[in-house]
Amino acid sequence: MSILRQDPTTKDWVIIATDRGKRPDDFHRAAVESALPTYDPSCPFCPGQESLTPTDILRYPPDSPRDWRLRVVPNKYAAVGLNVEPYRKEDGHFFREMGGVGHHEVIIETPQHNQSLSRMTSHDVEVVLQACHERYCALKQDPQVKSIVLFKNHGEQAGTSLIHPHSQIVGTPVAPLLIRKKYEVAISHYDDTGRCLYRDLIDAERSAALRVLFESTRFVVFHPFASRVPFETWIAPKYEEATFGHVEPGHLAELADVLRRTLKTLDDALGDPDFNYILHSAPPEDDTKHYFLWHIQILPRLTTIAGFELGSGIFINTILPEDAATHLKNFLQ
Repeated sequence: MSILRQDPTTKDWVIIATDRGKRPDDFHRAAVESALPTYDPSCPFCPGQESLTPTDILRYPPDSPRDWRLRVVPNKYAAVGLNVEPYRKEDGHFFREMGGVGHHEVIIETPQHNQSLSRMTSHDVEVVLQACHERYCALKQDPQVKSIVLFKNHGEQAGTSLIHPHSQIVGTPVAPLLIRKKYEVAISHYDDTGRCLYRDLIDAERSAALRVLFESTRFVVFHPFASRVPFETWIAPKYEEATFGHVEPGHLAELADVLRRTLKTLDDALGDPDFNYILHSAPPEDDTKHYFLWHIQILPRLTTIAGFELGSGIFINTILPEDAATHLKNFLQ
């Protein structure tokens, strides 16, 4: 049986077609036989290969040339960059372009080539989040930056080109259409009700208790009602905060434990799946407004986006998020 569900944060429709899919257990990926080494001399992100990357923007600890815990470097193959003329021009009504000025940075999360966030200690994940927070706050000070996207690609199906654990942060001079759409829907809800759409959504998910995976003191982990892909998972604060840049440093330790536990549960249930995660946050110019709530969206790459999705913009999910939540709870630790 197929069901159409509407995402309240974008107004997009999703098809839940369980007859096309698998049982929850069938999504588990077989274990890979060959283990990765802790160090790969050909990897530019491994210790001793620092000359293969641009100069550090940030390093923990700051005065350790080789025995580092985390590094942040400019992306060598950046989508946008600082050494670009910030021009803008139009040729008629249809041909508009501007210089690709911006920031594109790589957060090298650990010196260990075979490590992952799900297997790190919560304290190590906290260090990663501290670096993400520090760089987010730095990028939003640039008046040319209108949008900041922090994301992680894990695995070949998620688009990663290097195995070594890393995430990325990109600051662009324009707000992408998808982000604008999310904000417009959120603003409309705020104008109509005087309340934050995401705050209302999270309250409704907690009240329904059908798709919530677990909660901590300040955060809730759940599968959204109109999940785009099997086992799509969100991590959101229970308190009102529009931007990741305003997260109190003391809250990062709790967020780190929640993120690590969530990824570990997905690993155990699905066999270390490829995934993308995206941190959604209000644009820098609106980070004091009350219409938005920052959150992390985790998208396991268990199925292939094909012609219908590309042609219509409607995702087909083959498992009910309620069933996904029930299944993952068997793997919570």
